[in-house]
This record gives sequence, structure tokens and C-alpha cells, in this order.
Amino acid sequence: MDYRFVGKTGLKVSELCLGSMTFGAAADREESFRIMDRYTEAGGNFIDTANVYSQGLSEEIVGAWLKEKNRNDFVVATKVRFGMGEGPNDMGLSRKHILASVEDSLRRLGTDYIDLFQVHAWDAATPLEETLSTLNDLVRKGVIRYIGASNYRAWQLQKAIYVSRQNGWESFVCLQPQYNLLCRATEYELLPLCEHEGVGVIPWSPLRGGLLSGKFKRGETPQENTRVGANKAVWERYDNEFTWNIIDTLGDIAKETDKSSAQVALNWMLSRSVITSPIIGARNVGQLDDNLGASGWSLTEEQIHRLNDVSELPVSYPYDLAAENQQRRGRVAEAVR
Repeated sequence: MDYRFVGKTGLKVSELCLGSMTFGAAADREESFRIMDRYTEAGGNFIDTANVYSQGLSEEIVGAWLKEKNRNDFVVATKVRFGMGEGPNDMGLSRKHILASVEDSLRRLGTDYIDLFQVHAWDAATPLEETLSTLNDLVRKGVIRYIGASNYRAWQLQKAIYVSRQNGWESFVCLQPQYNLLCRATEYELLPLCEHEGVGVIPWSPLRGGLLSGKFKRGETPQENTRVGANKAVWERYDNEFTWNIIDTLGDIAKETDKSSAQVALNWMLSRSVITSPIIGARNVGQLDDNLGASGWSLTEEQIHRLNDVSELPVSYPYDLAAENQQRRGRVAEAVR
């Protein structure tokens, strides 16, 4: 497995990140250990979790596994934001909740530092300066090494970068957004912003909850034991011609390359230079092995274009072609000057 730098930092992570949201839920402790063992055998060093995953159980499982390993071999990421209790200060990005959450995460992970500490979403109720100054203090103390954001909109991320820059504080080094062939609106502003500011991108749900895995077929109702089948609203939202055209194209390219649809969807994402490391999740080692097969090969330019074309979203101003051409003309004019 190849390694990539996280944004403008010197931190190297494997090109596929192991998500642990299934740990303690769809995967028990023993299976979670097997998943992490297999991931590291394949060269993976980047494990992403969150305090809210199974209310801390995911962090505990990762921590128990880490006890038998060399801690410095791994980049461990976790998150803070959502509710971990019933009290008025048991959620959010206040100084109080962040400091309490860091202590709890360190205890559950069985470590004295967190490599990447991410805010799980925007918190409109807490001043941004309070959140960022607290994170800066934690980096200065060595409790956390880097900070990142998840589920931010472009203006929120740019504002956070600006506030950190103006105050000489540590800045977000990466963003964790949803991004996949069925969710490409991330490309409108978030990805260009990350590229411009040198922010790494660690996409979650690269297979859109399994929809892009190849297990679903036209005219078939998904089984209830799948993530899609268990959520009728999701199925009704995606059961349309746009989705099926993408799934069909993935299937065609999978046959051409002798790969699975999941591997093709992940490889499409790896082909984008702004992407650092998509987060792959698995309920068992078999699912993980399939995802790991996305590494070590490349789609052709023609295959990438087909996937781009079939998944292109209809847009209006300011994201349509006319507006984009205006932007390009502006960049050409500046280059000439």
C-alpha cells in the first residue's frame, strides 16, 4: 500500500484509512481485532474512530488492540462533537466538553496522545475562537499532534483556517467530508478549497453505505440486514435511474478490469490528486479484503472519464459550465499578467 502526506504536514498515512464505526456494533471485539490485523498486514497504518461510535466502545476496542502493538507505528484519529451523555455540557465544541472528551478518549484508547483529533461537525452554539484556541492548547501540550474537521461546509472551513491564521494557532490539516460517485457536490467548493489551502481530504462513505459495492441489482429490493435495506428513506432516495446508471457502469468496468465494483469505486477516488485517504469500513475480514483490492493498480483515463460522465450532477450558477469558464478566463488573465 502506498503512503501519502496529510495536507501540508510531514505526516504520512496509508492511502486507505480503516474506519472503525462498525467496531462494537456490526463487528464484535474478536472480528474487529482480525480486521485490524489484516489491515496492518496489507500495509495500513491509519485508523479512524470517534468517541460517539458505539458510545466509546469503538475507541476501547482500538485501544485494546493497540496494547499489543508498537503505538508509534500507527496514526490514530478520533473525533469530538456529538452527545456522550445527558448533561448540558456533554456535547458540542466548548472548551469544557473538548477537554473532558480528550481525557476520555485517551483513557479508552489506552494512549497518552492522539495523532489526529477532529471536530465531528460545526457547532453554531460555541464561538469558533473558543474551540480553536482549546485545540491549539492541546497541540502545544502534546496531547494531540494534529487537528482536523469533519462535515464542514466550505465557508466554515475557510473561516476556521482564517481565525487560526490570524491568531497564530494550529490550523486544521485535513477535512473529512462525504465523497463518492453518488455524492460529488463536495467537488464544487470543498475540494478546491482544500487543494488551495493544502488541507488533506479523508472522505467518509466512499461506497455510499454499500450502494456502490456491487451487491445491489436493478429491480431487486435490498435485504434488511444491509445498511441500505435497513433504511427505507435511503433506498427511496437512491432508487432511481441516475443511481442505477452509475452502478451499471461500475459493473461494466469491474468486468473489464477483473475487479469488484467496490474496488473500481475506490480506485476512482484514489485517482484524484486532492484525496489523501478514503475511509474504508468493514463488518468482517472478507469485506475488508475486497476493499483492500482497490490499491496497487489504476483505472485507465477512458474508464475514469466514463465514471465522471455517468456520475456528473446537474448544476446551475455559480457551478455551471458558463460560470466555470468565467473563472478559468480569470485565471488565464492573471497568468498572462
